[in-house]
Amino acid sequence: MSYQAPLFLLLFFPLTLLAYQLVPQKHRWKILLGASYAFFWSISGKLLLFLLLSTFSIHHFGLWLDSIRSDADAVIRAAEKPQRKALKEARKHKMRGVLALGILLQIGTLLCLKYANFFGANVNLIFRGLGMAEVIPTFQWMLPIGISFYTMQAVSYLTDVYRGTVNADRSLGRLALYMSFFPQLMEGPICRYSQTAEALFSGTPIRYESLTRGLQRMLYGLFKKMVIADRLNIFVNNIFNDYHEQGGIVILLGMVAYTCQLYMDFSGIMDMVMGMGEIFGVKMPENFRRPFFSKSISEFWTRWHITLGAWFRDYIYYPLSLSGPLKKTTSACRKRLGNHFGPLVAGTMALFCVWFCNGLWHGAAWSYLFFGMYHFFFIMLANLTEPLTRKVLDALHIRRDKGWYRIFRILRTCCLVCVGELFFRANGLKAGLSMFRKMVTDFSIPAPQDLALGLDRYDLLILVVAVLIVLMISILQEHGIPLRKKLAAVPVPLRWSIYYAALMAVILFGAYGIGYVPVEPMYAGF
Repeated sequence: MSYQAPLFLLLFFPLTLLAYQLVPQKHRWKILLGASYAFFWSISGKLLLFLLLSTFSIHHFGLWLDSIRSDADAVIRAAEKPQRKALKEARKHKMRGVLALGILLQIGTLLCLKYANFFGANVNLIFRGLGMAEVIPTFQWMLPIGISFYTMQAVSYLTDVYRGTVNADRSLGRLALYMSFFPQLMEGPICRYSQTAEALFSGTPIRYESLTRGLQRMLYGLFKKMVIADRLNIFVNNIFNDYHEQGGIVILLGMVAYTCQLYMDFSGIMDMVMGMGEIFGVKMPENFRRPFFSKSISEFWTRWHITLGAWFRDYIYYPLSLSGPLKKTTSACRKRLGNHFGPLVAGTMALFCVWFCNGLWHGAAWSYLFFGMYHFFFIMLANLTEPLTRKVLDALHIRRDKGWYRIFRILRTCCLVCVGELFFRANGLKAGLSMFRKMVTDFSIPAPQDLALGLDRYDLLILVVAVLIVLMISILQEHGIPLRKKLAAVPVPLRWSIYYAALMAVILFGAYGIGYVPVEPMYAGF
């Protein structure tokens, strides 16, 4: 029961809205919690137990951390001033131990279910290479839907309680809803407790404005997902699954098509998620901000899957770069290498850890690790060459954010991103390398009939028009034009005519029905 499925759109979601609005406000959170667990059960069945385990554990560990802090604070206040520093260190040490245990339970479960076979297979490969018997058995684990997303929310909650940025929640129900809210359960965004927990629990009534604005955004997401992403699916699969039979030009088209498909699919689902949240009065953090207008790889990752990048920044990069050993490294390197290159040594170490985890987060395969290291390399390269780049641009009197050089930077970033997505989508690292080699060495011109690969002229026309519509909307948004406010100011008959036209476009031009295999949200598998 994915978000674009008729069962969800025509039955599950309307019934949830109706039940939510009919019950008293103080009980509405229970409707959301019941709907969330029903949604999870419909996809993952008994694997709901893992979500319950994660929820119960963070509730317990959060209260444990809170009790340690409150008990220690009372002792510290009553102690003599010379003793307070030692007591604070003891409190910090004890809380760190509890936090580590709580995180270990969350991450350990994820590692066992998602990565055990990957690591085991590679260890066995080493043993086979040494002429020894395999020692690690493999298991066929079933993954609960959204486990990577709700695990990160669990870790952020425990860490924020430890840091004191949020108080431990004594309400198990509020934590359960924070962990399982059905619109964000499948693909995120990865929310912090402070961003959504209170709003989810408050039971805000559904109002006409929130309903229409939420449905408006859901419709836009459906358009991107069903009209563009799902229509590209056959074309992309035919190229990536039979790349041996394709020339470099076709592989190049497949690479661009997949990048477009992934963006339209993921951002389209995010539009639906944000729209559903808006209906319930829950403002979740945006996950996309027109990433293909980025002028560097680093900027791209502040616009694409924003909540994932923010999570890695706040819970891996900053703690590592500000840790004692790396702070000492920074001080030592600054004296020898200067103010620019000195801090880069420790920063690059932390950045490597971020991108190693980012690649691995997406999946247990070498191709995903390569994907992470690919982006790490270009971000690191940009950091290292920044002084030289600045000198060259100053000497040539070129302004970075103006004119042709800005366009060049955007196109360069798009090309680098597309190549990264080629390895991301390829059926393994070996296949990705083979496809890339063909793309840069085989320039044979394919016959027109060899370019269709499952698409006809009708499909191509729809794709071109639909992509141009999304591009035009994105350009206007990039220039700060508030399209939704302007649409709200349009006279009601015209505004609803636009809504109905968009709905009919999805119904008439959406990729579904005979000849199309339903395409599940692509990021749900991560």
